[in-house]
Amino acid sequence: MHGFLASSIGVTCAAALALPLTPPALAATARPVPAAEAARPAPHAGTPATTPPDRRAAEPSAAGSTQSLPLEPLTRDRATPDTEQGLPRRAVRHFSLVGVVWDDPDAELHGRVQVRTRAAGTGTWSGWQEVETHNADHAADLDTPERASGRVRGATAPLWVGDSDGVELRVRSESDDSAADSAGHTSGARNLPAAPPLPSGLRLELVDPGEDDDTAPGAEEGSRAADALNAENSALTEYSAVTEASAVNADLAPLGATEIAALSRAQTEQEYLALDAGGLTEQQRQAKPYIGPRPGIVTRRGWGANEGLRESGFRYTKKVKAAFVHHTAGGNNYRCSQAPSVIRSIYRYHVKSMGWRDIGYNFLIDKCGKIYEGRAGGVAKPVLGAHTLGFNSNSMGIAVLGSYGAHKPSKSAVKAVARLTAWKLGLYRVNPKGKTTLKSAGSNLHRKGKKVRLNVISGHRDGFKTECPGRKLYGKLGSARSKAARYQGR
Repeated sequence: MHGFLASSIGVTCAAALALPLTPPALAATARPVPAAEAARPAPHAGTPATTPPDRRAAEPSAAGSTQSLPLEPLTRDRATPDTEQGLPRRAVRHFSLVGVVWDDPDAELHGRVQVRTRAAGTGTWSGWQEVETHNADHAADLDTPERASGRVRGATAPLWVGDSDGVELRVRSESDDSAADSAGHTSGARNLPAAPPLPSGLRLELVDPGEDDDTAPGAEEGSRAADALNAENSALTEYSAVTEASAVNADLAPLGATEIAALSRAQTEQEYLALDAGGLTEQQRQAKPYIGPRPGIVTRRGWGANEGLRESGFRYTKKVKAAFVHHTAGGNNYRCSQAPSVIRSIYRYHVKSMGWRDIGYNFLIDKCGKIYEGRAGGVAKPVLGAHTLGFNSNSMGIAVLGSYGAHKPSKSAVKAVARLTAWKLGLYRVNPKGKTTLKSAGSNLHRKGKKVRLNVISGHRDGFKTECPGRKLYGKLGSARSKAARYQGR
């Protein structure tokens, strides 16, 4: 793919000024943006990015908001404040997604997190819902600047609850044995071990995804620019970030496109040969390319990403040798038309609440089979994600929206996994039915430095001891591998 990456840099620079992205509200005030600022080309694969890792301070056109509420003891018993915390029922500003975070990203929350929410408009309270307390399994690798930034927090999985304006929360520390008892997995009276203390700094995060348009008005917790000059500078930063995120896909779609169109098998092969001409030997050019037809992909602009949230610049790995499949564990109670809102909420939770540089997944798929661009940097490029702790290098992460432990994934979603991997792995001349070897950067399943033999299309649990991507989705990966290979013409 070196030829593809090299050619994309030239095209990106030329395309960055081809289509204006200035938000209408700024058209009267925005100064022209120099080409070097508007489109900072991505580095070659494997080349460290030079952009400083500082978080963008402002959210000039911030769609959505986050309410962060510290938890409190739920009992006056002085013996239990470290093992039971939460929030009494209360009215809050509108939100659609919940999660709980804590200070130390390496600390584990052993126990149960349960939440009740009040539906906006109807005033109806839900029953208690479980929030998955996964611990550090979706994360940047330990030796990366993203992990060592000092901003990263421990967190539960985010749970989508829909438009709500009231919340009640309880967090109870439990030993593994007592948690099994409370879930009905064991029975019989016996002495259970004492519950471990809860992590320090527990906070409830309530995320409002905002409007679909990434230029919609809004602000983070009421934060506004101090004066008109600051507002203009912040808006220009946002404008530059939007252009930057769109320009890296300039070889595949016009600048500012909301979707990268699907191609036929023949069109995909022609595009592949044209874009990767410099990286192919003559023998490879004459050989069958084994690449699946490019699927349609909703871009970050298409799902309304607020580019001012993430860090500027991009990070790349050398190649894509494997795909790890995940579920978001956020529940299945969303309509496919709400998928952009769900993704915006996860994006905001990953960046603002958990302290990551961008959304962790490289791609997301809804239950209707629509594919969405995840972490910024270019859908055809080897973007370094934060999806499988220990195995983010030379891989990509695909998250299916929903929870698939007991719930079967839709045929459309499984087919989309196959179509996406057939195309993306084909760009790197990888057989989706094959095996590959990755070096572990350290996880609770594979020690750092260990060379691990994996299926090219693996589940998250193959690289980390976790339930992800859920038993039902994990059981469909064999079918996805076979379908992907057929799409590649194997």
